[in-house]
Amino acid sequence: MRSLLTRFGEESTLAQDYAHCRAVQKAHGVSYYFATRFFPPETRRAVHALYGFVRYPDQWVDCPDTNTPPEAIRARLDAYERDLIRAVCGEPVSLPPLRAFADVVRRYRIPLRYPLEFLDAMRMDLTRTRYATFEELQTYTWGSASVVGVMMCYILGATGEAALHHASRMGLAMQMTNFLRDVGEDWQRGRIYLPQDELRRFGVAESQIAQGLVDSRWVALMRFQIERCRALYAEAEQGISLLPREAQYPVLLGGRLYARILYAIERNNYDVFRQRARTTHAEKLRLAAATYYEWRYSITTNRSASRM
Repeated sequence: MRSLLTRFGEESTLAQDYAHCRAVQKAHGVSYYFATRFFPPETRRAVHALYGFVRYPDQWVDCPDTNTPPEAIRARLDAYERDLIRAVCGEPVSLPPLRAFADVVRRYRIPLRYPLEFLDAMRMDLTRTRYATFEELQTYTWGSASVVGVMMCYILGATGEAALHHASRMGLAMQMTNFLRDVGEDWQRGRIYLPQDELRRFGVAESQIAQGLVDSRWVALMRFQIERCRALYAEAEQGISLLPREAQYPVLLGGRLYARILYAIERNNYDVFRQRARTTHAEKLRLAAATYYEWRYSITTNRSASRM
C-alpha cells in the first residue's frame, strides 16, 4: 500500500490521479474491480476514485503501523477530512485519491456529508470494538458501508429515495459479508463486529472466537448471519431496476460476486479462522455469464410485459 500512497507527487495530472485509484482498486478490491469493468468508461473512472477515497482511511484504521497510536491515526483522518474539503473547494492537496474523488464530488454533485459520515465511521473504529445489537451495529455500518452505496447512486444518476434505500442495503450486505469473512482478522485487531446479543443467543463466547473453535454453536451462528446477509442482498436487488440500464448489470454482478463469498464460507465448513473465503477467477467468469443472461432475460421480460 505504501508504494501506492507515494506513487504520484504534487505534479500528477488528474488522469494520473484516476489511474492511481484504479490501481488501488485492482490491488485491493478484486471482486468489485471485476464488476466495475462493465461500467461505461466515465462511470468506471468515478467508481475507481470512490474506492480510492475510502481505501486509504480503511487501510490506516485496519492495518496501522505497530508503533502508531490511535491518536496519530485520528490526526491522520482529521487531516484527510480537511484536505478533502480543500480539494472539493478547488485548493491543491497532495494525495491522488483526494484529487480524483473531489473531482467526482463536484462532477456528480455528491453531498459532502456522505464522505464525512464515512470518515466518522472510520474514527469509530479507533475506540469502538463491540456492538450490543444489530441495530446498534448499523450506527457504524451506515457510515462505513451504506453511504458508499448512496454515493454510488449519485455517480450513477439515480438519487430517488427508493434507489438510495436499496443502495444502502447493498452496502450493508457487503459490509456484513466482510464481517463474516474476517472474524479472525478482526479479532486480532481487538474487534468483534458480530452483535453481542446474537453471540449470547447462540452460546458463542469471545473465548471461542479467540480459540478459533468451530463447533455446532458456531455453525448455527454463522448460518443465521449468512441467512440475514442473503436477505439483505435480495432486498438490495429490488432496486436494480431503478438504476440507468447501463449501470444495472455491473451493480447486480458486484452484489452477486460479493454474495458468493458466503458460499465460500459454507464450502469451508464455516471455518473463517484458518482459511480465507474467496472466489476463484473461474467462478467469477461463470457467475458473470449467468448473471448477464439472467439480467438480459429480466429486461426482455419486463419490456414484453410493458407492451401488453
